[in-house]
Amino acid sequence: MVKEWTKLDSKLQHDYRIFQSRINTLRSPRTGKTHDFVVLDAVDWVNIIPVTPQGNVVLIYQYRYGTEAVSLEVPGGMVDPEDPNPAYSAQREMLEETGYDAAQIIPLGSVEPNPAFMGNKCFSFLARDAQKVQEPQFDGAEDILTVEFPLNAVPELISNGRITHSL
Repeated sequence: MVKEWTKLDSKLQHDYRIFQSRINTLRSPRTGKTHDFVVLDAVDWVNIIPVTPQGNVVLIYQYRYGTEAVSLEVPGGMVDPEDPNPAYSAQREMLEETGYDAAQIIPLGSVEPNPAFMGNKCFSFLARDAQKVQEPQFDGAEDILTVEFPLNAVPELISNGRITHSL
């Protein structure tokens, strides 16, 4: 059986606002040797899939600085510290990024984006009967275009490489 490792030390390297990097020193229970690992401490994230009463999925085009390209994706973002729960964060992000809202927010589950060096989670939600209720409220670093696609078009958007954003 694989056993948990013992953390001996953890040192903050740098705070980058959206994540912090640290060096964790751990001891292997199998060998007794110590190893240093770079770990990124990041807040939890949310994704939300808005589906309209007409059966369209609401997606966004957004410039992504990491890939230096425009990405077609579902709305989402960070869980803010003042948010009471991830469902609230997802609904807030949907409203801010698209102007859509929905009375029914259904949790779909969560994943660990990269447990090799990150400890956060990404929560996914379905927004049923989403409707546009206001204009989007972008922050200063967002340029977003909201679009609707028929829900049955999503598999092709993924297979032809138009949707590549994994979280």
